Amino acid sequence: MIRAWPDLAVLELLVRVDELGSLGSAARRVGMAQPNASRAVKQLETHLGAPLLMRSTRGSTLTPQGTVIVHWAREVLADAARLLDAAEALRAQRQAELTVGASMTVAEHLVPNWLAEFHRHHADVQVHLQVHNSTEVFERTEDGRCDVGFVESPTVPRSLHSAAVATDRLVVVVHPAHPWVRRRRSVGIAELAGAPLVVREPGSGTRTTLDVALIDRVRPLPLLELGSAAAIRTSVIAGVGPAVMSTLAVSDQVASGEMKIVPVEGLDLTRTLRAVWRPPRRLDGPAGELVSIARSWRA
Repeated sequence: MIRAWPDLAVLELLVRVDELGSLGSAARRVGMAQPNASRAVKQLETHLGAPLLMRSTRGSTLTPQGTVIVHWAREVLADAARLLDAAEALRAQRQAELTVGASMTVAEHLVPNWLAEFHRHHADVQVHLQVHNSTEVFERTEDGRCDVGFVESPTVPRSLHSAAVATDRLVVVVHPAHPWVRRRRSVGIAELAGAPLVVREPGSGTRTTLDVALIDRVRPLPLLELGSAAAIRTSVIAGVGPAVMSTLAVSDQVASGEMKIVPVEGLDLTRTLRAVWRPPRRLDGPAGELVSIARSWRA
């Protein structure tokens, strides 16, 4: 048998009747209209199968059965108050913590600046940064393990809300001695698609952006699949083969001459970097503040 639980509000009403000696006074104390209070007590009497109040011109008093019910009502209300206090403490604790998920490129090159600015205004908030590929950031944001995520992927699951926070561009990079560096004409899209590349693992935003751009092309297997931009940089510098990487990840190596950017005719790999979060659409609290900082950082 499934029990129907009594309403806490009517239990509080009964406790106030015991304290104040009047249903009208009790109703005013709990913020309930007297007709609604009378109706609620009658419904509880029906539900419990016992009379709870004796009404007279001098006011309302508890029946013997009502006295027993009020005793236990006080216990129930005290436990409910402790539950609400615990929930409030958890909410306050959660507001004092922020778990951020970020894909590799964003985590390495943008998030540190955003978090430094965030910390200047919210030094009391403890921030936890988790670095994963874009697919994993989506999953962790969807199931609540991350309060907000930052990704490079060109698409976002429908279950999440998103906002653009920055732009980035992917480029083809090679070792300075690679044959593509010495060519007079640009590399074509078909030639890039037909070349074995050093790539990120499936699920990476960089890998997804490249796969979408070359979706109609027949492509060979990758030379290597690696789990970080640092590993790919090392492979390119060692002459393993070409790679497609974010300009954020290769700017120092290009400036030093360890890598060369090779233009590809007709291929634009500019992409939007996004913040993602669970509903509701409006993101408040520390997570919302961090997204605002990230968006303003673009200027």
